[in-house]
Parts: sequence; structure tokens; C-alpha cells
Amino acid sequence: MICNFTHFSIALLWFLPAFSSAQTEPMDLSLEQSLTLLRSENKSLRIAGKEVELAKNDKTSKGYLSKIIKPGCLVGVFATDGASQDEEVARGYVETWNPVEKSGGHTLKCTCYDELYKLQKSQDNRYFPSGTGTKSAIEGIFDDWEIPQGSYQGPNASHGKTVENNKYLSDIIINLLDDAAKKGEEQCFVQARKGKTSVIPRGSNKTVYVFRTDNTQMFSQSISTADMITRVKVVGKADDDGRTSVEATVNGETKYGIRQRIYTRGKDESLADAKSAAQEILDDEGKIKKEIKVQSPDVPFVRKGDLVYVMSELAQSYYYVKGIQHTADTYSMTMDLELAEPKKEKASSEKKKDYNVGDIVNFHGGTHYVSSYPGSKGYNARAGKAKITIKNGSGKAHPWHLIHTDSGSNVYGWVDDGTFD
Repeated sequence: MICNFTHFSIALLWFLPAFSSAQTEPMDLSLEQSLTLLRSENKSLRIAGKEVELAKNDKTSKGYLSKIIKPGCLVGVFATDGASQDEEVARGYVETWNPVEKSGGHTLKCTCYDELYKLQKSQDNRYFPSGTGTKSAIEGIFDDWEIPQGSYQGPNASHGKTVENNKYLSDIIINLLDDAAKKGEEQCFVQARKGKTSVIPRGSNKTVYVFRTDNTQMFSQSISTADMITRVKVVGKADDDGRTSVEATVNGETKYGIRQRIYTRGKDESLADAKSAAQEILDDEGKIKKEIKVQSPDVPFVRKGDLVYVMSELAQSYYYVKGIQHTADTYSMTMDLELAEPKKEKASSEKKKDYNVGDIVNFHGGTHYVSSYPGSKGYNARAGKAKITIKNGSGKAHPWHLIHTDSGSNVYGWVDDGTFD
């Protein structure tokens, strides 16, 4: 159900020490005094970074806001419904700061971005060896860029050898999540909440809000075939002349015309798996896009990626929030919604756990070998924690390469299937 939210507050959480009279105590200022607050999450990205814009510059008990809020400050936004919900809904560091003094009054415009901003603005070169898991690759980026981590509820598919040069970190992460989705994993996105960054599935919110004609200002619907993929061609690795061979063609809704995507089969990927990945592309991108824009009274707790339900003459169904903009001074919000297709049931057959490069495992103890080939010399190794550094060794006899992570174990070599969990 929809609630009317009648109170917002903005809290200045932190001043960076670079500024004089560094403020280390939280300062609570009410938005009811003066502030126009705009919070938005871009619909074109699955990195759900928040942008917060503040306007107006009223005088508070602590002075004008322009004297309190400075570039580099961490600003937190809190919302309450006056009853059970009272929580932080956004935070961000001040990146742009524009105070203006004039005879008619003082104004201040500043823009704040959350922790994910650095992913969208930073480029890097990353190399992932064949067999690297999604979780290990993404958490490695977070670690290198000192981004505090929350929960990881995302995919952990095994990726082929991947080289990303001069790419934005957000694009690298999206590519990893997209590749995992093509392999049958659930679609997920990255979200920052209360200073920590998590990877979560779409529609994982516990409270699903319902938007009806009687509590919503506007519904508009669009249906488009413009971005449909109707054919996926599976190709092998390029030869010395740079030419690739076509190994399979998977067709979708070709009645709308041929819009082809190329899928390159990985070195260690079977043709059946590659064709399955091609079908996943068609399942995800080969459908007519049905989107709805909704303008309604603000529900400040709704985030990008949330599942909502729409009841109108245009539609009665579940939708995912693709993008959202909250405007506090008018107590309104605008959402871009995408139809939530029913999730496909995965095969119920028992699958052996899939381990990937970068995973930390528990080695049971036993023999580790100097190579993965049959007949290679082996030595005894103690049980303990170890990291998978190579998967599917070319010798096949001992396909996993482990390196111990502490002094409990001394494993440093190739081991057999079933020797760790």
C-alpha cells in the first residue's frame, strides 16, 4: 500500500579534515526549513549510484547552509513516514558547490554522489584468468578501490579469460554481471546503502508497493521493438588472420527483422554451453520492451531495482524500477518501470558445485602434484584454507591448482577433484 510521507530531514554526517574547524559531530537539519532535495538513480546503468542535489540556502541555527556544507562533506538524507519507518535513504559526498548571494536572498546548489561514483568515473586495466568467478572478480575491484562492502547475493559464474583495458570500473562490473546472466544466472545490480556496497538480485525488496489509479498522478506506457536481438551467432576464436568460424546460429523473433549479436565461445567452453548462452541472450534481449513511467506521491524508501505492482487501465502486473527521481519539496517521485517477466525454473537435477578461480576453499589434506598431467610427482600436504589459482589444468589428471592462504596448510600445487569443499 502507499503511505503519505510528511517529514524529511537532512543530516550533515562528516566534514573532511582538510577544512577549517573540522566538524566530527553529526548535525541534523530539517528539510522542512528550506531545502529542495532531488535524489535520482539513472535508469541506463545497473550500477545504482545515487545523485543528490540540494538547493536553497536558508539560515539555520548553525548559520547559512553554504557555511556548513562544503565540498567533500558527507551528507545523509533521512526519511520517516511518521510511524514505523524512520531510516537513511541516501548519502553522498559533496562534489559540486555553488553558493550565490543576492539582494533577494541566498541560494546554494550542490550535488552529492555516493560510493559508487568512483566506479563510474575511474578507469583501469583488469585481467581475469579463465575460470575466474563473478564474485571474486567484483569483490577484487571493490577491495582495490577501498569500497566498503555489504552483502554479496549475486552470481558466481565461471568466466573465460577476460582482458579489460582502459575501461570504466562500472562497465567492467556490468560486463561481468551480463556474462553471468548469459550463463543462466539471475540478473543482479550493484547498490550502495548506508555506506556499504552490495550486489543483489532485482526485486529483492521485502516491501512491494502498489500503485493504483487513485493514489498515482500519472501513468504512461511505451512498447518498443527497437532494441530487440533476434539472432545470435556463435563464433570460435580468431585464427592468425583474424578470421572467426561460425559454429552455430540461434534464432529468436526474426519476424521483426534480423538484429544480430555475436557470441564468442570461450576456450574452455563447450559448444552446447555456448549455444545455451546464446539462448540466454535471446531470452533477455529478444523480447518486446514494455515500460511504464509513473508519477506519484513520494515513497522515499523505493530504490532502483525494487519490485513494485501497478494497477491501472494500462497494466496490472509486477514491474522492476529501472530509474527513479525523488523530489522532496513537492513530495513527489517519477519512476521508469520495466515489466518483470516470470523467472524461469532451473532444472531440478542435482548439480555438482561449480568452483572458480579466486574462490577460497577448504583443502581436505592429501597429495599435491607438481603438474596437472598424469604421472606427475606428488607430495603430502596438510589440510586447511587455500585459494584456487587455476581451474581445468591442461593435463586433466589433477585439474585444480591451490595455494594455501595461511600457515595451517602448506598446499601449493595441483590437486584432484573432490579434495576440497
